[in-house]
Amino acid sequence: MALSNSQYDQLMRTYEQKQLDNEHQLREHYRQAYSFIPELEELDQSISAMSVQKARRLLAGDSQALSSLKEDLNFLIAQKKRLLQSHGLPADYLELHYNCPDCQDTGYIGTEKCHCFKQAIVELLYTQSNLQEVLDKENFSTCSLSYYSNNHIDPLTGRSSLESMQTALKVCHDFVDTFSDEFHNILLYGDTGVGKTFLSHCIAKELMDTSFSVVYFTAAQLFDILAKNTFGKKEEQNLQAQELIYDCDLLIIDDLGTEFSNTFTVSQLFSCLNERILRQKSTIISTNLALEDIKSIYSERTFSRISSNYTILRLTGDDIRIQKKLLNLGGTNDVTP
Repeated sequence: MALSNSQYDQLMRTYEQKQLDNEHQLREHYRQAYSFIPELEELDQSISAMSVQKARRLLAGDSQALSSLKEDLNFLIAQKKRLLQSHGLPADYLELHYNCPDCQDTGYIGTEKCHCFKQAIVELLYTQSNLQEVLDKENFSTCSLSYYSNNHIDPLTGRSSLESMQTALKVCHDFVDTFSDEFHNILLYGDTGVGKTFLSHCIAKELMDTSFSVVYFTAAQLFDILAKNTFGKKEEQNLQAQELIYDCDLLIIDDLGTEFSNTFTVSQLFSCLNERILRQKSTIISTNLALEDIKSIYSERTFSRISSNYTILRLTGDDIRIQKKLLNLGGTNDVTP
């Protein structure tokens, strides 16, 4: 996954600030140490003077100057450390300290991203996804099939709610497993409260934990951002959000159909989905609308894009939120969709 320029710049600014903070801390340590131990400043002046003297000798052709300098410096540095420790300070008190010693707060080891930089990417993606808190509770490890019944038969497909969920779970796992190699989109539709949003959260967590960028919006939030950038004052925050809408690795549009629908939302949905298809950027849509309703509300050409480029999964069953409430009344507290 390639970070956008703004994302990369944001991360690099944090590393630049860390370096500035480290240097400020070192200067403050020197100020305090010199005030507390006046001999330290004299010792540092001796080290500086010796370095200049030996450098002149080296330039004058003295081949022994360098080895002599190293020996003398090591002696003075050891003396400096003993002086610090004798006053109750760490031996490395007057050395730069780093949040990450491996990359020394640059974010890179050579030309490779440091492990701390990779972790910073994940944390940034979680922050920008709008899903930072919910994914601890809603992920594949907390998914339970106990709320789906073999007896609840969908009259449209003839399949039970359990069969439908089992199929959807397999598709979602495959979506994650092949994400870096294959371009896929998913439309989740069907009854209210049967796990459509939950499944999108499961996928989101898996992808963000491997450093793919995922952005979640309800349909109302999505169209609100697009409307503000079209009709209102173009604020930096909304412009960045719109950039993510088109460029993130996975866009999740939740509850399509709950927004106030008009010609603007219809045209913007087509534009968004079509552009992401052209860019080979994956999208997951969840909705309570029937397929015919999607076609009639958002136009045939939008539905054509969906039907020809999306895996369409229908979920049915009893509202799990209601089931959970009933079970909790009996003392059960399972984590499920």
